[in-house]
Amino acid sequence: MADTVSVTRQDGVAVVWLDNPPVNALGHALRQPLHAMLEKLRADADTAAIVIACKGRTFVAGADISEFGQPPKAPSLPDVIALLESIGKPTVAAIHGNALGGGFELALGCHYRIATPDARVGLPEVTLGLLPGAGGTVRLPRLVGAREALGVIVSGKPLRAEKALALGAIDAIAESDLVTEAVSFARARAEGGGPHVPVLKREKKIEAARNDLDAFDEAAKAATAKARGLTAPLKCTEAVRNAILLEPSQALAREREMFVELRDGEESAALRHLFFAERDAAKVEGVGKDVAPRPVRNVGIVGAGTMGGGIAMAFANGGMRVTVLEVGDEALQRGLGQIEKNYAGSVSRGSLSEEDKQARLARISGTTDYTDMSDCDLIVEAVFEEMGVKRKVFERLDEVARDGAVLASNTSYLDLDAIAAFTKRPSDVVGLHFFSPAHVMRLLEIVRGERTAPEVLATALSVAKTIGKIPVVVGVCDGFVGNRMLAARREENEALLLEGASPSSVDKAFTDFGWPMGPFQMVDLAGLDISWRHRQSQGLTAPVADSLCELGYFGQKTGRGFYRYDEGARKPVPDPFVEELIEAKSRELGIERRAIGAEEILERTMYPMINEGARILEEGIAARASDIDVVWVNGYGFPRGKGGPMFWARRHGIDKILARLRYWHGATGKAVYRPARKLEQAATEAFW
Repeated sequence: MADTVSVTRQDGVAVVWLDNPPVNALGHALRQPLHAMLEKLRADADTAAIVIACKGRTFVAGADISEFGQPPKAPSLPDVIALLESIGKPTVAAIHGNALGGGFELALGCHYRIATPDARVGLPEVTLGLLPGAGGTVRLPRLVGAREALGVIVSGKPLRAEKALALGAIDAIAESDLVTEAVSFARARAEGGGPHVPVLKREKKIEAARNDLDAFDEAAKAATAKARGLTAPLKCTEAVRNAILLEPSQALAREREMFVELRDGEESAALRHLFFAERDAAKVEGVGKDVAPRPVRNVGIVGAGTMGGGIAMAFANGGMRVTVLEVGDEALQRGLGQIEKNYAGSVSRGSLSEEDKQARLARISGTTDYTDMSDCDLIVEAVFEEMGVKRKVFERLDEVARDGAVLASNTSYLDLDAIAAFTKRPSDVVGLHFFSPAHVMRLLEIVRGERTAPEVLATALSVAKTIGKIPVVVGVCDGFVGNRMLAARREENEALLLEGASPSSVDKAFTDFGWPMGPFQMVDLAGLDISWRHRQSQGLTAPVADSLCELGYFGQKTGRGFYRYDEGARKPVPDPFVEELIEAKSRELGIERRAIGAEEILERTMYPMINEGARILEEGIAARASDIDVVWVNGYGFPRGKGGPMFWARRHGIDKILARLRYWHGATGKAVYRPARKLEQAATEAFW
């Protein structure tokens, strides 16, 4: 046998060891020798039972994704599992670490499963735009019930051992040594005789769904309510439904067909791209494994507003002690009260226990005295986005912060190098641009200043991981990556309105594309006053938006913006007054209105954004095109199923985008349409 598979024996029980570091992925180098070993043991009269165990830190954590798109090599994983199920002797999966995807499907091919208390099992294929393709949608319902299996498969979320045991996905939790207990478990089953019924032949757990298909369909509808145009969740529900209605062999065949369809489709290609992109984003030039992060236990937050409070919650959720500073006690108490209200909301929704709420609140304290920040390892400034205000904060922090403390700004636009220059320690300054709500949104733009020390970057990356964020390191420029591209995307928004589009027609073009909301819904949610202040600071105007702001129409928080919001409601309602205002501004500016279709709307918003992304790459503000995709998918709602703007641009066609940019540049003369040199290069040299 190959080195990846070996066997040891204990009184008639064969322990088959899988060893394919780092996560025992089920590539051909593991499948082939495992298949051969199982054939040998099936025929071996001296083998009474079989245990499958893994060396290293985990059980099989999934398929080998790198094999996707390559010619298939026999035996396939379904072949291995079919052989495993054909063995009349009891088979036991000994699970430690993670048994995910194909790894859990392998375990489902065994008669029994035993796991360590900290093990996790699950079928996360949907997160890669796939469904379980080796029997997971057919076998899991037969262990836990169809509706329960549906929840596991459509969410892609793993189960901890205790929950898996309660549902019936595993048979026992080891109290001491896993393999020793698995061997004893297998021997007892062998001595008990049998029959040892394969999971595929168990019917009792799916009878309830078979007898009440309407209830299952309602559960499927609820499970896929947030699919947002993704195909994989819908195919997952179809596969589980097939497990209820079809013969097992038919359900398995259809599952495999759908797996191949999804694997070869655009959605899975996009999601697999993001899977690797998020991994690559944590790899930063000049910050190798030899660069140790500074320890961070105590965190200070300057500012208890919406953003500061959310950032405080993010760190408290990550187990750190947090001190929140405000200039006055009234503002401080208001901010702390909002934090408590946010946690209470999570408790009422069932996403947080009362005990966890109290533990997190206990980690957060407030102060109005800067000297209380003197023992903090990391201090994050989250105050008003104005350079003069930032200056006062950082000069004061420079006085009170201890040596070696990391000083971070949550600025979303401003020059981090200028902010760092307000201190005598610019090497300790870094940008940590959180996205609102900061305790929910996973993206963290880490802004690397000209003098930011490598260990400070390493600290920022380490902290991001601790608090569950996806970090992307970016360079210094106005708006960094996300907001700079957002500015390019929205530059033509007002022009579209003045030339004939409506807020709702623009937003519909975006939601039809797959965005969760359109640009006018988004600005209403964020507040029109935020972009108004930013325009004023740069001497810019927007005829429609400025007029709304002058009337005090700031969006949802005031009940009116580009849309009207009925009292207490979040649903936007088209506002005839806004339509009249737009038409009046068009007449005032001498613009003849016309019908504008969805294709033109996307060309004049999405294409400039992609063009700006190419400029960002050209300037080295982002290290990779995939980093831009990670920013936009996780921070701005770009549809995951399309992989991010730069990935989508490549699939959509750089030549097509260039042609339309040139057309619009000629028609309008606007700089936002002038093709970036790197975009032109990408058309011929596969720049990304």
